[in-house]
Amino acid sequence: MPSILTDEEISAAVSDLDGWTREGDALLRSVAAASFADGIRLVQRVAAAADERNHHPDIDIRYTTVTFRLSTHSEGGITDNDVQLAHEIDRLAG
Repeated sequence: MPSILTDEEISAAVSDLDGWTREGDALLRSVAAASFADGIRLVQRVAAAADERNHHPDIDIRYTTVTFRLSTHSEGGITDNDVQLAHEIDRLAG
């Protein structure tokens, strides 16, 4: 199982991620899509990447804004799995 990152490791990771913030025991990013359909397509791409990793984000869709919340629930906080998925979400969001 992955281990919880330290506060320093999380701060370093967030500084290397585009648009991500730390909110408690999770990483958070909202993406503005051009349309509702584009937001849904982004969610589909992220869902496929998450399934490949067996690590799934919480996703909130509000019209054209898609918010991703990453936390390793089984460990009770942020792990390297969350950081790696955040980088993949950045890539997919373009």
